[in-house]
Amino acid sequence: MSDVNQKCPFNVRLSSTPRGARLARLLSTEQLRSWGLPTHPADLLVAELAANAATHGRVQGRDFRLVLHVIDGTLRIEVTDTQGDRLPKPQDTPPDAETGRGLLLVDALADRWGVADDRFPCKTVWAELRLTPPEPDSPNSGAASAPVAPAHSPG
Repeated sequence: MSDVNQKCPFNVRLSSTPRGARLARLLSTEQLRSWGLPTHPADLLVAELAANAATHGRVQGRDFRLVLHVIDGTLRIEVTDTQGDRLPKPQDTPPDAETGRGLLLVDALADRWGVADDRFPCKTVWAELRLTPPEPDSPNSGAASAPVAPAHSPG
C-alpha cells in the first residue's frame, strides 16, 4: 500500500443526474487505484453520496462536486450539492421499501460522516474511512477538516 498520510485532493464537478452519480463512482475508483489505495468500501460510499446528490440535492442545471483527499491516514469523501435547505437524515425505512437505506449504509461503512456547514444554497455531505489502524496511545477521534454538523459514528 502507498503512503496513506497525505494525497493531493481529487476534485471533479459532475452533472446532477444518475449518469453523473455513476461517473462519480467510476472516477473515484480509478483515483483510489492510482493512489494505491483500496477501492472498497469507498466505492460504495461515493455511490451512495453521489446518488443522493443527484436525487435529493438536484437543482436543474447545477452540478454536484466530488472531492477525495487523504490526510493523516484518513480518506475523506465529500459530495457537495446545491440543495442546502434539505439536510440528509437516516430514516426508519419499512422492510419492503425499495429505497431509503442509503444513509444507513453510509453510517455502517464509514468511520465517521456528517454534513459540513457550507454557504447557502450548498451543502456538503462527507464520510471518512481510516486507512491505517489508529495508534494505540492516540484518541479515537480527530478534528474534522471543516466545520460540521454532529458527526455520526457506527454504533
